[in-house]
Amino acid sequence: MRRNAACAVAATAAIVLVTAPLAGAAKPTDSTDLRDAVTAAGITEHLEAFQDIADANGGTRASGTPGYDASLAYVQDQLEAAGYDTTVQSFLFDTFEELAAPTFERVAPDPATYAEGDDFLTMEYSGSGDVTGTLVPTTDVLIPPPAQPGSSSGCEPADFVPASATEPQVALIQRGTCDFTVKAVNAQAAGYDAVVIFNEGQEGRTEAVAGTLGADTEATIPVLGASFAVGADLYARTQAGPVTVHVETSTLITHDVPTANLLATTGEGRGDRQVVVGAHLDSVSAGEGINDNGSGSAQNLEIALQLAELDVTPRNQIVFAWWGAEESGLIGSQFYVDSLTPRQLKNTAVNLNFDMVGSPNYVRFVYDGDASDTDSLGSTGSGVVEDVFTGYFAGQGLETEPTAFDGRSDYDAFISAGIPAGGLFTGAEGVKTAEEAAIYGGTAGVAYDPCYHQECDDIGNVSQQALDEMSDAAAHATLTFAMTTSAVEGTGKGNATGQSESLFLGSQLRR
Repeated sequence: MRRNAACAVAATAAIVLVTAPLAGAAKPTDSTDLRDAVTAAGITEHLEAFQDIADANGGTRASGTPGYDASLAYVQDQLEAAGYDTTVQSFLFDTFEELAAPTFERVAPDPATYAEGDDFLTMEYSGSGDVTGTLVPTTDVLIPPPAQPGSSSGCEPADFVPASATEPQVALIQRGTCDFTVKAVNAQAAGYDAVVIFNEGQEGRTEAVAGTLGADTEATIPVLGASFAVGADLYARTQAGPVTVHVETSTLITHDVPTANLLATTGEGRGDRQVVVGAHLDSVSAGEGINDNGSGSAQNLEIALQLAELDVTPRNQIVFAWWGAEESGLIGSQFYVDSLTPRQLKNTAVNLNFDMVGSPNYVRFVYDGDASDTDSLGSTGSGVVEDVFTGYFAGQGLETEPTAFDGRSDYDAFISAGIPAGGLFTGAEGVKTAEEAAIYGGTAGVAYDPCYHQECDDIGNVSQQALDEMSDAAAHATLTFAMTTSAVEGTGKGNATGQSESLFLGSQLRR
């Protein structure tokens, strides 16, 4: 559905160049007026509206729910009142829901019950089942683990001892090398009734695996992700004698659920140099999603509204995008990129992505577009975007930290297609270090967002200081790329499908 309104942005405002040059292809732009207009208070008004919507719709704004539809309608009404043309881009996706708490127990020897969250988690898109059976490891588990990630446990059908044809059995698989769905499908094909995939064991790969099989998986049996400690202990016990475990999951996968992206396009600016400014609008089903990602959605809405209020005419057309079904695997942004013709892809100059910009224990993270500090996936030109953000913060006397393009947010479809991208992030479940606390304040040893993907991600879970600092940088970058006369060159290295081989698929690990 498309709604038309008055011309998006009216007469041009004077744009004054500042003296400090920016690296690469983006001309320096005086963003003072826009930054002054975009305030934490204005963003918070939108966050309060999202909270009210969640409160009225079962405590969630997840895609495919009335709470998401109401969130989209709120943003659309605000934009159209400001004069933007809006487009609702509808698509279908598959939802995943846990209907009851999962169970994972060692029945024998030495019975023990494992704790959901600390010891194990249900893999996203796992099947349902109640299985008590013998635990059988693959033939290539590596304990102790290799110094660098490299276990290929379960990646080949030959890794599995064929399961019993008469007695229930559960496959024990180590994380590493291939996607979780490959491991699960291989186990199922070998005759196993459930799967436990445990973390590989290197630093950073020890906790319970928060993984996804992907909505298109062929696995239909229960699949759990376990911690390295649990997996290693169970493996050792299997080497001493038979181990019996109990695995129970109750899940629901609903196919072809309708949802949508919302797009708002400025009426002025070069259509062959589009700047796509995006944030995902959906929450997880467990909560209101006010920081994740009400914060990015509200920030971008306020930037769009203030650009119109200031009567700024961009040189390059801006497409503001609110993505649906990000939490189900970056589906809305991928749908958008897949819908573009080759000419439209070429006309997309850059993507700016804002996913969580109000974390209560925040750090100013900037995506590492030139891959100089992280193992990043950014396409050519993404370093220019990084420089705009880091140059802005440096000019304000504010430090930043690099964060990797790891496939965890909606930039993924753009960089996979060779489009330059960048953005900001204030942290999710990662734990703040003492060094970061010394620079940014907050509490060391505590997650950047202790309510990440939980019911407590409500209006009280947002830092006003983070909103103020990050929205200023976002407004500056949006105006910089909207007004630049230089190109932001991408690359054709993205593959034809636009799919990346990233570690994550949305918020969940894929391998």
